[in-house]
Amino acid sequence: MAFSYPSRDLRSMNSSAENPASVVATQEPDTPQQLTPLLTLFFATAVGVVVMNLFAAQPLTGAIGRSLRLAPELAGLVAMLPQLGYAAGLVLLVPLCDLLENRRLIVRTLACCAAFLAIAMVTESRGVFLVAVFLAGATSSVIQMLVPMAASMASESHRGRAVGNVMSGLMFGILLSRPAASVIAGAVGWRAFYGLAALIDALLAVVLYLKLPARRPVAATRYPALLRSLWTLLRTEPVLQRNAASAALVMGAFSAFWTAIGLRLAQPPFSFDMNGIALFALAGAAGAIVTPLAGRAGDRGSGRTALIAGHLTMLVALVVIGVAGASWGGFSTHAHPALAVALLVAGAAALDAGVVTDQTLGRRAINLMNPAARGRLNGLFVDVFFVGGALGAMFSGVAWSLAGWTGVCVVGFVFTGAAFALRLVGVVRGTGV
Repeated sequence: MAFSYPSRDLRSMNSSAENPASVVATQEPDTPQQLTPLLTLFFATAVGVVVMNLFAAQPLTGAIGRSLRLAPELAGLVAMLPQLGYAAGLVLLVPLCDLLENRRLIVRTLACCAAFLAIAMVTESRGVFLVAVFLAGATSSVIQMLVPMAASMASESHRGRAVGNVMSGLMFGILLSRPAASVIAGAVGWRAFYGLAALIDALLAVVLYLKLPARRPVAATRYPALLRSLWTLLRTEPVLQRNAASAALVMGAFSAFWTAIGLRLAQPPFSFDMNGIALFALAGAAGAIVTPLAGRAGDRGSGRTALIAGHLTMLVALVVIGVAGASWGGFSTHAHPALAVALLVAGAAALDAGVVTDQTLGRRAINLMNPAARGRLNGLFVDVFFVGGALGAMFSGVAWSLAGWTGVCVVGFVFTGAAFALRLVGVVRGTGV
């Protein structure tokens, strides 16, 4: 994938290329087109579709490994490499939003993603497939180019609502990716899933080219200095630090739950098969409906209250999940399996609602910061909470092996309790969202 600097920008970049911090001192460029409800829906749909590239491989790992004759110890790369690629894209590609014309950057990145998915569909080579899914993951970071683009098209008074609406698509995409991939692969094979994903991404690239406004950032640096400025932003911006840390902690709890819930549902008294687990994931996705509400709360100045309420909701949800999955408080899961499933669904939805509340309000705060650094700020924010999700998944596996479902719930309590304490300290100090 090749990007070229507009000749107009090269001269203006030279004067400040030596100073990474100077990158954040520019003003927001004009974006004449406003974010209409229809465009908001399109942004939400686009990010929801693209994010499936990152998580859909998880239920397909076995089928892909057998088809490509991957050694058992390498089969996990099928699910891991897209997410590693995404993390690389957040650092190497997303900052380009602050340097290159955004529409062209987004369209080209998404077109490359479609091409890499198509290669993954047709290749018979293990090595080519793994490289292709890594690069597809990296170019899927276009999601974090679309979010700041949507934010830049919204007025400041409605920015939280706009980010919340777009984020609802992202959360639905994450939650629905696994069951959708399972259904498609079960019906027509795993290669068809990658082909369908490539086709949809290519069509999205065309529509984005037609619908997005041109947005040329007023940059004053070169690409290497832009990358160096990431550390400057992370080190010097307390709003970024606070919101990224909180998002990482709640994402750890979210990841811990969704990593282990399939293992628990496969056990008695539930004994769910893959279709049953997919239906459970669909039901649990209901928590994402609070995303626009959280954005509106931020726009009305009620962000602190909404954050505290979201974290308390997560703590209550973890208690319900412990009762239903591990028979806490004397509840008999084996005697009341239907009620236990209902409680698990309600707990999953409430847990997701708390997570998306934190992330939506965190993103709102990030997108109200320096507009000229919006791409890098969003990339850093997501990179940090991605680390939290990875840690949550890792600790969940360890806790499951040592203490079963109770151990998983304890991991969730630790992560959520830390996020709650962090936000309480912020309220006491008056540091805001």
